Amino acid sequence: MSRDGSETNGTIKPPHWLSCELTYDCPLQCPYCYNPIDFALHGGKLSVEEWMRVLNEARALGVVQVGFTGGEPLLFAGLETLVAEARRLGCYTNLITSGIGLDEARARALKEAGLDKIQVAFQAATPERCNYLAGRSVFEEKLEAARLVKRYGFPMTVNFVVNRHNIGETAAMLDLAVELKADYVEFANLLPYSWAWVNVSQLMPTLAQLRRSEAVVDRYKARYHGVMKIFYVVPDYFEGRPKACLKGWGEIFMNIAPDGTAEPCQLARQLPGITFPNVRDQSLEQVWRESDGFNRFRGFAWMKEPCRSCPDRFRDYGGCRCQAYMMTGDPSNPDPACHFAPDHHKVVELSLPLISGRVQEKPLVFRNPRNSRLLANG
Repeated sequence: MSRDGSETNGTIKPPHWLSCELTYDCPLQCPYCYNPIDFALHGGKLSVEEWMRVLNEARALGVVQVGFTGGEPLLFAGLETLVAEARRLGCYTNLITSGIGLDEARARALKEAGLDKIQVAFQAATPERCNYLAGRSVFEEKLEAARLVKRYGFPMTVNFVVNRHNIGETAAMLDLAVELKADYVEFANLLPYSWAWVNVSQLMPTLAQLRRSEAVVDRYKARYHGVMKIFYVVPDYFEGRPKACLKGWGEIFMNIAPDGTAEPCQLARQLPGITFPNVRDQSLEQVWRESDGFNRFRGFAWMKEPCRSCPDRFRDYGGCRCQAYMMTGDPSNPDPACHFAPDHHKVVELSLPLISGRVQEKPLVFRNPRNSRLLANG
C-alpha cells in the first residue's frame, strides 16, 4: 500500500529501525512499563540463532539501526553475540537498559562486540523515589552502571519517564544527568499505554506540574547548549493535536517481541481483529510487505473523517492507533488526542482533574508476573 493508500506493495519503503525485545524478564517492577500487561502469559523466546537470522533479514530489507531492549536485555545470555552480528552487518546499535546487571565484564564485552550507544533509565533522581518506582533498591547500582558506560567510552542517554511521582525532581534529574556526564537526556513524559494505562490516574502529572517542569528544562537547555542535548515533549493529551506514531504505521519501524511476534509498534499486539505475523513463520520481507499487521493502517485510505481529509495527516499519520483503541474501543477511530476527533471529549474528561489539580491518589499496580496474570485474567 502506498502513502496515498493505494494497493501498490512495490512502493512500500524499507524499514530503518528494528527494535529487538529480547526478553520480557526484568528485575524491576516499574508501574509504567511498556511491556504488554499480559507479558507473563507469553512464552517461547527466540533463540540466539533465530535472532541472528532476524538481524540478517532486517539488514537485507534496509534496516540501519538496531535497538536491543526488553524487559531487561542484559538478562539475555546471547546479547553480545547479537550486538557483534548487528555491527558486522553495518547497523548502528543501541542498548536500552535499566543498568541492572551491567558490571565491568559486561561493559567490556559489549565494547568489544562493537555496541555504539547505551541508554540507562532512572526512575527518579533521589534514591528513595527511584527505589520505590522500581520496586526494589537499585539506585546505587544504576549510578555505577552509568559510570561504567562513560568509563568505557559509550555515548550515553539518561532516560527519565516523567510522572506525577518524580516530576517535582526535574532540576535534580537534570543535575544527576550532568553529574553522570550524559550526552543526551530524554524526558519521556508519561504516555498512557500498557502498565501506565493501568495506573493512569495515579501517574499522569497535572498541567501545572508539566508547565513548571518544562520551564526548568528550558533553563537547562540554554545553560548546557552544546554540552548535553535534552529532549522534552509535552504529552499530546494536553496539546490538542496527536503525535505521529513512530512516523507512521509501518513506515520506518519494526518491533520483534521475545516470542517472535512482529509488530509496527511495541504495543500493537493488543489491538483486536489484526493478525500479527511471527518471524518463525515468515521472512521479514513477507512480514513488512505482505502481512495484515503491517498493512492495516499504512498510508491514508484506512482513515475515517475528519482525518482522511485533514491536511495534517501527512504530519501526524492520524495519531496513535493504540491510544485510539484504548480510549474508543476501535483502533481505526481518529486519535482522541486531536481536538477535531469525535471522541476528543474522552481525553478532555481524562485531563480535567489534571488541569484542575484535583487528582485522586490510589495505590500503584506494579509490573510483575503476579499482577500480569491477575490483570490478564480480569
